[in-house]
Amino acid sequence: MADRVGYGVVGAGSIGIRAALMHLSQEDVQDRTYLAAVCDPVPGRAEAAKEKFGVVSAYVGYEDLLADPNVDAVTLCSPIGLHYEQAMMAIEAGKHIHFNKTMTTEEWEATKVIDAAAAKGVKLVASPGMMLHPYNQRLRKGILEGALGKLAWAATGAAGVQGYHINEPIRQGNDVLSNINPAWYFRKPGGGPQYDVTVYCLHNLTGLVGPAKRVTAMSGLVEPFREFRGEQLKCDMDDNTMLLIDFGNAFFAFAYGSVSGHVTRGFFPSIFGTAGQIEGSKLNDVDMRHEGDHQPHVVGVHPTMGENHVFCDMMQLVDWILDDKPTIANAEHARHVIEIIDAGFRAAETGVAQDLKTTFTPLSLDELQGAD
Repeated sequence: MADRVGYGVVGAGSIGIRAALMHLSQEDVQDRTYLAAVCDPVPGRAEAAKEKFGVVSAYVGYEDLLADPNVDAVTLCSPIGLHYEQAMMAIEAGKHIHFNKTMTTEEWEATKVIDAAAAKGVKLVASPGMMLHPYNQRLRKGILEGALGKLAWAATGAAGVQGYHINEPIRQGNDVLSNINPAWYFRKPGGGPQYDVTVYCLHNLTGLVGPAKRVTAMSGLVEPFREFRGEQLKCDMDDNTMLLIDFGNAFFAFAYGSVSGHVTRGFFPSIFGTAGQIEGSKLNDVDMRHEGDHQPHVVGVHPTMGENHVFCDMMQLVDWILDDKPTIANAEHARHVIEIIDAGFRAAETGVAQDLKTTFTPLSLDELQGAD
């Protein structure tokens, strides 16, 4: 085992640049990891990324990156619909994987990835690792200690992010690293707000209250076209989805992903029980988000940089590879959230509530003793 993890960045688009290349090129991580390779199918983009961020090697083809012996792990910064196929190829090549959200688009794909990785000895870390935030660990501890009483209902969701992607500064320039087209965000199979942003909300919610049991939903398309720099983008992925989630014991949650509007704060859930509530980062009016809070590794210059939560997840994989330290940003939690989203679309299409078959192990009170 080498003393540093060579990362291969798969896709030099918006997330590849802002989450992987910018962070992993910083001096303070070079003792544990380095940018071994980058690949991108757009002509000239990988080579430009190599020059700008000091990457060792640049490739057009993903297969060439996987064949690079310096690459110990990959971060999949490609469109979500490609993650399953790319993950299976990486596992076959013996490369550890960090997934940008979501890990796959369907539960069966996630299960096949998990099983194949286990058989091959490949480690998987899946964004978004929301329970790495100290405030979430304090909120989870409060729930387990009974601060909310019996849980009754919750709401969570996000909206309006498609417009954000259209207007990201990294898409407004005139070279291959700044003119990145967002068309895939609006297309099947991996586009739409559920996979893009509601995934954060569902990781927060399930991380705090545990796995769900059943889902029903309504879903549809509000905006069939979007405009990007004078180009009309066709949209065929639902952009307005409302989930009703059953956690058992008469505890229900509403989760949304839409083109506009909000009933909750950011990606935070609101959770109500018989003895109290969580709203935003507040537990019964006491803010669990403390000054100076940060996730592991988000120190030095990294808190001032965008997408630092993704960088944190990538470094979780580094810790696991080098120190044999597993992470709570695990594939089983990601698979459960994917199944909630996937089952929601199925419920909306069929009109039939969908029972969930996956689960994961949320943080226990013993694991949260330091969450003060």
